[in-house]
Amino acid sequence: MSKDIVFLGDSLEVLRGFPEETRGSMGHALHVAQEGGKAIYAKPLKGIGGGATVIEICDDHDGNTYRVMYTVKIGSKLYVLHAFQKKSKRGIETPKSEIETIKARLRKAKELAGSKNQPKEGNS
Repeated sequence: MSKDIVFLGDSLEVLRGFPEETRGSMGHALHVAQEGGKAIYAKPLKGIGGGATVIEICDDHDGNTYRVMYTVKIGSKLYVLHAFQKKSKRGIETPKSEIETIKARLRKAKELAGSKNQPKEGNS
């Protein structure tokens, strides 16, 4: 059974701004997750979640790195927590400001999953 997808914050708008090839790759990985699977290029993001696994999709395009973070472990929906272009050229670590955004949106996803009036799609 396919899970409904909920984009939190500006994640949908940011994702739409990614290069076409990257959008296709990210869209494919999210579709696989909606159907209960995990794309081979999606991996757990360590150190975040506290029981709610956050999955990271990475794509490199034209010398830039793009990332989308999502979770399917909260309620019955797939929550896209964050999408961004990694600006730093040094290291592979996710910047602290991005981690804070992910944590805040993870809290929001937990709140939404606990309420009966969850949005089906769109920004929250």
